[in-house]
Amino acid sequence: QVQLVESGGGLVQAGGSLRLSCAASERTFSRYVMGWFRQAPGKEREFVAAVDKYGGSTSYTASVQDRFTISRDNAKNTVYLQMNSLKPEDTAIYYCAADFRPYTNGVVTSPGEYSRWGQGTQVTVSS
Repeated sequence: QVQLVESGGGLVQAGGSLRLSCAASERTFSRYVMGWFRQAPGKEREFVAAVDKYGGSTSYTASVQDRFTISRDNAKNTVYLQMNSLKPEDTAIYYCAADFRPYTNGVVTSPGEYSRWGQGTQVTVSS
């Protein structure tokens, strides 16, 4: 089973940028659909962005559309989340998720469809 390790979180002022990375342990990384989720204190985990196995299709929650970009580099077994124009409401723990899809492809937005999760990385946006 793939192991996921997130990095790149931190403290940033509103309007700033961060790039999150999620490194996967599997050489079969290209068979996994990937997603980013976040959880703010006192709130449920919510979908942020997802990408299909080859990076050809992506999906975003409305609140981050045009500010965040998800991408993946299958040669490096890594998925990224570029976050621009950050707002205080983006403050949360960000989690990377993966699901093994050897025969199908697509973007997956439901957390229940992901089988593997990273430990999370804290993103704090100050006003």
